[in-house]
Amino acid sequence: MKFFHLSDLHIGKQLNGRSLKENQEAVLSQVVEYAKKLHPDAILICGDVYDKTVPSGEAYTMFGDFLGALSEISPKITVLIIAGNHDSPERLSYAGSFLEKHHIHLSVFPPKNQDEYLKKVVLLDEFGPVNFYLMPFFKPGYVRTLFKDNQPEGYEEVVRAVLKRENIDDRERNVILSHQFYAGGGKDPETCESEQAVIMTGGLDRVDASLLTGFDYAALGHIHGSQKVLKETIRYCGTPYKYSVSEEYHKKSIPYVTMKEKGQALQLEFLPLSGIQDVRRERGKLDEILSRATEESRHDFVSVTITDEEEPYRIREQLEEVFDHLLELRIDNERTRSMFLDQGEPVPVLNPMEAFLQFYQTVRNDEMTPKARKVMEKIIQEAKEEEGL
Repeated sequence: MKFFHLSDLHIGKQLNGRSLKENQEAVLSQVVEYAKKLHPDAILICGDVYDKTVPSGEAYTMFGDFLGALSEISPKITVLIIAGNHDSPERLSYAGSFLEKHHIHLSVFPPKNQDEYLKKVVLLDEFGPVNFYLMPFFKPGYVRTLFKDNQPEGYEEVVRAVLKRENIDDRERNVILSHQFYAGGGKDPETCESEQAVIMTGGLDRVDASLLTGFDYAALGHIHGSQKVLKETIRYCGTPYKYSVSEEYHKKSIPYVTMKEKGQALQLEFLPLSGIQDVRRERGKLDEILSRATEESRHDFVSVTITDEEEPYRIREQLEEVFDHLLELRIDNERTRSMFLDQGEPVPVLNPMEAFLQFYQTVRNDEMTPKARKVMEKIIQEAKEEEGL
C-alpha cells in the first residue's frame, strides 16, 4: 500500500496581503504530477484545505481543479480528506456523496450520536486490508453527546475516549488521519508564526501522541513544519508552501509512505515541493542587500532588515525598485535600539490566562492555587469554544 500524506493546503491564504494563488497552483500541480508518475493507492489530505471558513470562489475553483486533475488519473486513486480547524465542515462536505463515486471520501464531523463512529475507508493490497480512520478536527464540546455518563474533560481525554470506542483491531494494518495538536516525548512540536495563533493558551488543546502508537501510521495535520512526534510513523507532513517568513528554512515536501505486511517497517520518502517564489529574510546594509539580488531572487517574498547607522535616502523606494514582493521593512541600528531603551521595555501582549494571573496577583497579593488555576483554564477554554476560536 502506497500513499501520499498532505495537509494544511490553506487555499486562499495571503501573505501580508499578497496573493499566493500562483504559488499554490504550482505546488498542487506538482502533487498531481507526482501522482501521475508514482501512482499511489491513496492521497491523504489531513485538514485545513481552505484558509478561511468562508472560502472565496477562487479558492473553491482551485481545490475543485486539483481534485478534478487527480480524478482523471487512471486507474483511480482514492483521496481521503478530513476537515481542519480552518475549514467549515458544511462547506467542505458539499457534494460529498457525489465525490465518493469518484473515490474521494470526506469526513468533516466527528461522531455525535451513540450509533456513529469515525469514518472508516478500507483499501486492499496483496497483504490484505488497510483500514484508514478519518478523524476530523473537533473540540471537546462537539462530542459531549457521545458520553452521557463520565464525561471526559479536555482535548486529550476526549480524543482518548473517541478512539477507545472504535475497538480498533491491532492485528490489522491501521492508519489514522487527524488534525489536532499532538505532542510527545516531553516537548511540543516545533511551531512557526503562521500557526501559533490557533494553538491554545497553556497547551489546553495538547494531546499526548502516545494515544496514536497503536496505529501503523498516523497522518497528522495542523502544524506547518514537517516533523515526527515520538516516532517516524507519527508525523506532521507540514504545509506544501511557506506561509510565513518564519518558515524560511523549511524544506517543503510530500511524505510518500510504502506499507508492506503487518509488522514490517514502513518505507518513508520525501518528495520535494517548491513554489514559484521563495519566502525569506534579508538582513544587512542597504547596498549589500541590493547587490545580492539576482534576477531570480528579486521576485521572492522578502522581509528586509536594514542595519545602516546612517539611514539611506528613500530606503523603501530603493528596495521596491529591486524586490517587487517586499513584505516588510525593519531598521535595526543604534538609533532604533536607543528609541526602544528610551521608551522602556515594550509592553508584552498577554494571553488570557497570563492576563488573569497578573490581575489575580495584583488584587489578592497571592498566587492562584493549582486547583483554582485548573478551573480558570477550563473557563477560558470553554469561552474560546463558545466564540469558535
